[in-house]
Amino acid sequence: MRGMSTHIADGLARDPLPLRGRSAVVTGVSRRRGIGYAIACRLAAYGASVFCHHYSPHDAEQPWGAEEIDDVLDGVREHLVGDAVVSDLHLDLAEPEAPERLIAAAEQSLGRLDALICNQAMSGPDGALGELEASMLDRHWAVDARASILLAQAFAACHEEGSPASIVFMTSGQGQGPMPGEIAYAAAKAALAGITTTIADELADRGIRVNTINPGPVDTGYMTEEARRSVLPMFPLGRLGEPDDPARLIAWLTTEEAAWITGQVIHSEGGFARWRPQAQDG
Repeated sequence: MRGMSTHIADGLARDPLPLRGRSAVVTGVSRRRGIGYAIACRLAAYGASVFCHHYSPHDAEQPWGAEEIDDVLDGVREHLVGDAVVSDLHLDLAEPEAPERLIAAAEQSLGRLDALICNQAMSGPDGALGELEASMLDRHWAVDARASILLAQAFAACHEEGSPASIVFMTSGQGQGPMPGEIAYAAAKAALAGITTTIADELADRGIRVNTINPGPVDTGYMTEEARRSVLPMFPLGRLGEPDDPARLIAWLTTEEAAWITGQVIHSEGGFARWRPQAQDG
């Protein structure tokens, strides 16, 4: 018992609610199988109030379809602790003024904002060289890159200088290997990875840390069974990524345990190897 008391007094014990009394904005919280939902649930379980952005018309256009947003938000609420709350806003982040509107709404709802996770992403239309149209490139840039940069700008503008805060961008594996047929998406996501160090440097003296996460292939319901069988051998741990895998890392980055981590692009891929092991003879 004496050793345990000393351990706690020294500040080495982990706080089970490291985000208690804090608030976070998470974009792209529209499906219970999605990474955004997993992030929001993790942040809530760590004690935070969470402002969830969603835009279900995008999901309605995809093979996986849209979910009832009330069901999604209720799922996040199940993880709330104490007097923490969940608020939300339906908004198309392709609109130039949308990022500023989102941050303003979150600040009005939750007061001081301590974390921003830019999880929104656009799925299609996209293509390989010879298939691209300018509108494809523009749309992906607007949603996947421009919106995140403008969200960070708006977040920083309302931030109380000196109080610790965290911004997390989401990139993809475009720097780790080719992404055939996804040039518009890969280009926009590469922009976020490329700008991470610069934005982190600009915001460091204001107490805001900035990092970017590549979650790797995560099973969010978009893969066909054929695609699952194809990529599974590339994971040395024997399974595909799950939404809570990157969510755990991202939630940790918003806590003070990660106070020395900024300007990094972190790959959370479970050892994903962009080659397929060959069967052994004999």
